[in-house]
Amino acid sequence: MSKETVVLEEGEARVVEGEFINIKKSSLRTVEGGHVEMQQVCALTVDGEKVDVTQSAAGVVKAEALNMRNSVNMVSVSGNSSLNSSCSLVTIAGDSIDEVSKSNVGVMAANNIKAENVSSLIMIAGNVEGNVKTVLDWRSALAFGAALGGVYGLVKLLMKK
Repeated sequence: MSKETVVLEEGEARVVEGEFINIKKSSLRTVEGGHVEMQQVCALTVDGEKVDVTQSAAGVVKAEALNMRNSVNMVSVSGNSSLNSSCSLVTIAGDSIDEVSKSNVGVMAANNIKAENVSSLIMIAGNVEGNVKTVLDWRSALAFGAALGGVYGLVKLLMKK
């Protein structure tokens, strides 16, 4: 499907392409467009300039501007991100994560992060504002990686004998 404006409601599709895409209550494989709005959608990959996701699940999201509300995704790569009551395994923003509130993020990386009531496993940022509970900062992540690498090397060495 390729159109200037695409509207899909309660359907299934493999590929949806368009300049402005509005999808509700559907399951998709790939979404590509300029401005993508998704509400109660399950998608494998989403690629767009501006992506608004509400009560949806996505595998990989790539956008210049990403706004997620009450949603789940595996990996998101964007210029600017905003997450509200969402869960993401990996969130990487080239510029900033403008707002993260009441969310859980496995790995969060950006130049600037503004957060409120956020939990993360690893957070990499130049500047952080707000309340974030992080399990590993960059120093402890480096130490954990070195210890894990040492144990792996020792096990490989002992397995050869």
